[in-house]
Amino acid sequence: MKAAIIGTTGYGGVELIRILHTHPTINIHSVHTTREEVPVWNEYPHLYNIIENKLEKINVAKIAEESDIVFFATPSGVSSKLVEEFSHTAIKMVDLSGDLRLRNTEDYKTWYKKEPAKAELINKFVYGLTEWNREEIAKAKWISNPGCYPTAALLGLAPAVKEKIIRTDSIIIDAKSGISGAGRSPSRDTMLAEMNENFKIYKVNKHQHIPEIEQQLSDWNSDIKPITFSTHLLPINRGIMSTIHVSLKEEYTTSTIHELYEEAYKNHPFVRVRPLGHFPTIKEVSGSNYCDLGVDVDERTGRLTIISVIDNLMKGAAGQAVQNANIMNGLHETTGLNFLPLYP
Repeated sequence: MKAAIIGTTGYGGVELIRILHTHPTINIHSVHTTREEVPVWNEYPHLYNIIENKLEKINVAKIAEESDIVFFATPSGVSSKLVEEFSHTAIKMVDLSGDLRLRNTEDYKTWYKKEPAKAELINKFVYGLTEWNREEIAKAKWISNPGCYPTAALLGLAPAVKEKIIRTDSIIIDAKSGISGAGRSPSRDTMLAEMNENFKIYKVNKHQHIPEIEQQLSDWNSDIKPITFSTHLLPINRGIMSTIHVSLKEEYTTSTIHELYEEAYKNHPFVRVRPLGHFPTIKEVSGSNYCDLGVDVDERTGRLTIISVIDNLMKGAAGQAVQNANIMNGLHETTGLNFLPLYP
């Protein structure tokens, strides 16, 4: 299969290049940008003498004619325009931006401060939270890839929410991300002098991933109430840790909850539920498509703590996009993604 990648000058785009460069079935046919047409290695010198593609302008008809699938690694507000043009072609699409995730277009306007895509287009995109939407993904032509924070939070919460064992008004998600989650465009907040030996909270109660998380939680349990979701920047390159706190409806032991999570994810190769008493760290999933989970019940307070870690550029973006593309095209979901985590 031939793949086109649009938005290759950002971190998500170059991570797609890294994955597809060695993918046995989906091969990089073309890479595209709205910037200067230069060799890819001109933007990313580590690709010199490895990736020879030149960045090309976006020609919808040419891309659709020459490629089987297109990945959009574009900022929010860009994909909504491009997918409309591609929707008249036969090409398959995987969008990594937030433009096609929210079914309520007014929510998109409120949280993203941009004009939304057309509702009829949004409704044709399948939400690509792979472990919990595999059957729909397998039948889909167009995939809306989840955000990085929602992926970590939703994979951590899913078994407890779907089994309805928690109080629906008690969800608190304390999330921390590496700097690459802020994108490649320079800003004062992400400068070395600002972030080194520092730790920042940002977008307090205003992060655009809040409605995405709530939308999926409500699909699983219509009684779910608004969540508390806090985001922080860590002085590291990549990775997300979400520490999730929920109140249990009844008394449960850690062992019982652990068994629930192990059963829920036993057939999902990229979710690893750690043994009792073990909790994952960001470093242990870096560079991989894994989501690692740890759980513990505080019997004194009746609250469950869930630790969820992912690499924001892999399971939170490009890795999950390729995982979804694999399923959409009848391949095993692990194809081209069997990277060991980078350690140390």
